[in-house]
Amino acid sequence: MNNFMPKKTILLSLALLFMSATANAQKIVKLWEGNPPSENGITAPENHNENSEWVTNVSNAEIAIYLPNRSTNTRMAVLICPGGGYGGLAYNHEGVQFAEWLNSKGIAGVILKYRMPNKHKEIPLDDAQQAMRYIRDNAKELNIDANKIGVAGFSAGGHLASTVSTHYAIKGTSTRPDFSILFYPVVTMSLSTHGGSRTNLLGDNPEAHDINMFSNEKQVNSNTPPAILLLSDDDKVVLPINSIEYYNALKDNNIPATMYIFPEGAHGWGMRTNFKYYDQMTTLLEMWLKDINGKL
Repeated sequence: MNNFMPKKTILLSLALLFMSATANAQKIVKLWEGNPPSENGITAPENHNENSEWVTNVSNAEIAIYLPNRSTNTRMAVLICPGGGYGGLAYNHEGVQFAEWLNSKGIAGVILKYRMPNKHKEIPLDDAQQAMRYIRDNAKELNIDANKIGVAGFSAGGHLASTVSTHYAIKGTSTRPDFSILFYPVVTMSLSTHGGSRTNLLGDNPEAHDINMFSNEKQVNSNTPPAILLLSDDDKVVLPINSIEYYNALKDNNIPATMYIFPEGAHGWGMRTNFKYYDQMTTLLEMWLKDINGKL
């Protein structure tokens, strides 16, 4: 008996597993009709591990929309950017699980499967801005308030979320988030950055202009949206100084900001319930979301 599955069968099985991870999404939307503004140069097929936790070779951007029950709907929405060092996406515990948690609080979760930059710096931001446009343009259909759309990001996805928050477009449909949720984010592209994220985004020898432009603590201004930052003191992968510098920049510009640094937990806990401070973290985040909803 042949114990080896044909390659096409393996790829189909992985695709079906990924579809099962998004089974609770009410809608999957491809972000670009026709060709996107630029290509990332990835030609290998998109790859999912056996539980769709890790997705690589992403070259087609899409969003998965998770809507709450109408009876509990706050009409808030969050665009979710999973992390993965700009080399892949931790799609489950930094995407699906967070969308489902948001739904339990009456908030729509929209997971962004953004294209990997492959050293093309504009790619993730193009996708995130297009996703913000889609959510805002379709807010009525989705039963969302167009003025209550935030962005969340984990690790490198936190860099993307803070990039959307500081490099937004106001021509046409605004891509400015109304609030930001940043989990152990990469923020700077300077000395305290996460090296892999910087290389994957900006290349091996980035120019000083690009380092400055994508060091988001330097791009905060008086119109940057309010933010909450959640991280661990013992994170050795993405140093806490990333969050601290972004928090300080927000305060320097009189932007409401909240930051919780948990004593331990290291990096990458996302919505995993075995994170020691999971209960405290989710309670604090829920309180913050209720407060921000009342101020928007």
